Amino acid sequence: MDVGSCNGCEIEIAAAFGPVYDAERYGARMVASPRHADVALVTGPVTRNMAEPLRRTLAAMAERCLVVAVGGCTLNNGEFAGGYGVESTVGDVVPVDLGVRGCPPRPEEIVDAPRTVTGH
Repeated sequence: MDVGSCNGCEIEIAAAFGPVYDAERYGARMVASPRHADVALVTGPVTRNMAEPLRRTLAAMAERCLVVAVGGCTLNNGEFAGGYGVESTVGDVVPVDLGVRGCPPRPEEIVDAPRTVTGH
């Protein structure tokens, strides 16, 4: 879920699920609905207008969904720190199980994140 990013992390997530890095070989799949997801990959600093949609999306997921904050902006707001439209970091809005550092993080690190939190 993009909650205010520059889309750099989304490009790397797409690469992680593409044929070169193939995150699906470890059982990770991109799904269209949060109701079908066990892990949420969240990118960007949480903007004021995305804080509530983030909470609602996680509420729609399985009872104990895992949250992976992807990219430096999710962890410390990065370049967006102090911006008028920035609410806070992802960890300040919802509980985060794992953070993936980088601006943007490499696809290998993104592939390793769901494997780390699920144990696969």
